[in-house]
This record gives sequence, C-alpha cells and structure tokens, in this order.
Amino acid sequence: MNSDLFDRAHVEASLATFEPRPIDVRGRRSASVVIVLLRSADGATVFPLTKRASTLRAHPGQFALPGGRVDPGESAQDAALRELSEELGIRATSTDVLGCLDDYVTRSGFVIRPFVLWSEADVDTVAPNPGEIAEIYAVTAEELDVDPRFVTIEQSPKPVIQWPFRTSLIHAPTGAIVHQFREVLRGRSTRIDTFEQPVFAWS
Repeated sequence: MNSDLFDRAHVEASLATFEPRPIDVRGRRSASVVIVLLRSADGATVFPLTKRASTLRAHPGQFALPGGRVDPGESAQDAALRELSEELGIRATSTDVLGCLDDYVTRSGFVIRPFVLWSEADVDTVAPNPGEIAEIYAVTAEELDVDPRFVTIEQSPKPVIQWPFRTSLIHAPTGAIVHQFREVLRGRSTRIDTFEQPVFAWS
C-alpha cells in the first residue's frame, strides 16, 4: 500500500541504504530544505509543502519545501533546522534527522541539500510564518507516489521534471527532490542531477 511508504521504520531503512551525492559548493551559495514527516488528524503521516508568499523577492507564489540559504558559519543541517522553526514553527533537533537526499544545483547558483526529518508534531499545529508562506499543504503518501512528467526543451539536453500535485505541476528543484524521495522509498536510487528546471526559473 502507498501509505506504508511513510512507515517510520521503512523510511529509516530506505534512507540508511541510500548514498546521497554531495556537491562541492565552491563558487556557489548553499541552501537547505526539509521534508519533515508529521502526523495528521486522521493518524496518517504527511509532509508539509508550502506556497511562498507573493510578497517575497525570490520565487514569489511558488511551491517549495521549508528551507532557505545557509548563513555564514552555519552547517547545512543547522540551517535546515532553523528554517523549519522560522517558517513553520516546528522545533526539531539533529536527533530528528533521518537522512539526506542528493544535493541539487539550481540555475540561480545555489546548491540545495535536502534533509528528511521525523517529527512527533501534528500537522494541524504547524504555524506558518505569514511573511514567508501563503499556504501550506499536507502531502500524503498517495500524493507522493505518482509518476512525474518529463518535458524536452531546446535550451538543455536534460528533461524538465514536473511532479503532478493536485491541480498543479511542480518543477525542480522541489519537484526533483520530492520525486527522489519517492524513488528512495521505493528502493530505487534515482539521481536528480539529470533533471532540469524550467527556463523561467533560470534567473
């Protein structure tokens, strides 16, 4: 069953056998994002996906995982935990980190490191920061476990990935990271450096 994908023991075992690919940040900026698994009111496990506030300078109104840039002197993991608290009010520690996925290099010059966390928090208690987040969605295992679409573009030999989510198509980096999470949980070591962003996100 799809819902078994979010069983904690399964998630931990899947990440334990996966070897994430780090990327040298030299000459680029570093950022972290988080897939944090939470409880929902019906007892299911979900993870929050956000829609960025329209007032933000960078990528307003776009779907995103909680996260942001790594501050000077800060580790990628510390940045992930800080951003999770600042954006969603979820307090987590290093002991809640289950593992990492592949780093993803964006066209805008960031190296994004995705972390997977487990929290005992209830998704209904999440308090999104209104200055950064316009809306929050609780993604179920069934919504995660769908095949992406791939679009060919003239500007790149790599296909643009589109993750179908409800009535939207979510592109890389978020779509690529979420897709890799699904693949890892399915026992497949699909890499994300082969997935392109749409041209509108290149700046």
